[in-house]
Amino acid sequence: MRRRAKEKKERALNEKLFLKPERCSSHKCVMVRRPFPPGQHGQKRRRRPSEYARQLKEKQKIAIVYGLTNKQMANLFKEHAGDPKKIVSILEKRLDTVVFHLAFSPSQRMARQAVNHGHIMVNGRKVDIPSYQVEEGDTITIRPQSRDIGLFDDLDIRLKKHEPPEWLKLNKDKFEGKCVGQPSEDAILPFDINLVGEFYSR
Repeated sequence: MRRRAKEKKERALNEKLFLKPERCSSHKCVMVRRPFPPGQHGQKRRRRPSEYARQLKEKQKIAIVYGLTNKQMANLFKEHAGDPKKIVSILEKRLDTVVFHLAFSPSQRMARQAVNHGHIMVNGRKVDIPSYQVEEGDTITIRPQSRDIGLFDDLDIRLKKHEPPEWLKLNKDKFEGKCVGQPSEDAILPFDINLVGEFYSR
């Protein structure tokens, strides 16, 4: 049931958000099998969405991908209004996002759980706050006591075929990542940050 709820979100937004990464990369992906909105009227022809609807859709994408509440979203965009580069940097440098970018977890949702459960360390200290902001020079590792849990069973296989963003350095032998720069303005993101800014400037 929970899996279906995630798939419904992707169908409603008409976007692959890779909430179930293995499934989204296969022929079983719901966006391949049923590429239309959920509900009994999902396959009917729809009118072109209004500007407000487009803004709301992009807002919902960010909330789902990064696991943010409406209040967190509002505070972020009001505090950094007019500076989309800063907003992208804050979102991308969240600890759970960094853990996902380093492939320590197969999805961002699972990365958030890994951090919440205390499996991740920053500079040798356990950090269990998903929104923790990783700074340049920080080293991210998996807590030694957590290496044997199921989440990390196939970690070595994941890392062999993974290349992180340029602003992160990954030591695949030591299962260690390091922040060596800043996220690029041109980062490929599944949403339009400017439309979300317009939504909160209304």
